[in-house]
Amino acid sequence: MTPAKWVRIWNERLPDIPLTLVQVPAAQAPEVLRAGEADAGLVRLPVDRTYFSAIPLYTETTVVVVPKDHLITAADEVTVADLADEVLFHPLDDVFDWAGPPGEPAFERPATTPDAIELVAANVGLLVVPQSLARLYHRKDLTYRPVTDAPQSSIALSWPEEATTDLVEDFIGIVRGRTVNSTRGRAKSPAEQKQQRSEPKGTRQKPAAKATGRTPRTRAAGGNTRTAGAKQQPKRAKPRRRS
Repeated sequence: MTPAKWVRIWNERLPDIPLTLVQVPAAQAPEVLRAGEADAGLVRLPVDRTYFSAIPLYTETTVVVVPKDHLITAADEVTVADLADEVLFHPLDDVFDWAGPPGEPAFERPATTPDAIELVAANVGLLVVPQSLARLYHRKDLTYRPVTDAPQSSIALSWPEEATTDLVEDFIGIVRGRTVNSTRGRAKSPAEQKQQRSEPKGTRQKPAAKATGRTPRTRAAGGNTRTAGAKQQPKRAKPRRRS
């Protein structure tokens, strides 16, 4: 993830409240949130929706990591069928939920994605990962190609639903691209919602009219437009000709 833009906007809007980034492995992110060690996280879907709220952000391109001299590099993109005769590693932290892993099985499953990258560099097999991981573990002797029909991984902003604070709402607004004056920024607190429900309808204040700098006008009968509240001048009688 590259949240630098969101952090910059946060620092501009809330300079007195520091935003600390904590980097953790994707598989550990939900537990970090459950433990209260972070207020919100950028995670891979799916998450436990009975506990977490989540806003999907985007879906990553899936790629196959190969040595630079591999035959696959001659193509701009490949399919899962093109990998059927290749040894493919499926590390224990694989982010894909394969119904049936493609390719020839490796002699063992690497413990982590970085371990699998090392084996690809040793020309032992190939690895299918989201593009961000291929970039994260980039090596000069490796490259990658998109796999058009492979499973994909989606990224979301997630947080414990019961811990939706004003600051979490502020960060949600930044991630969603809301402006600083957006009325959809923070959600009303339970106390504010209760107060609004308890108010009689006649006591609620109506929103003020938007100032336009123009004189307010009303539509008069007959289609004439006159200034509201202005006094109409009486029509002058035309002089009659004397015969």
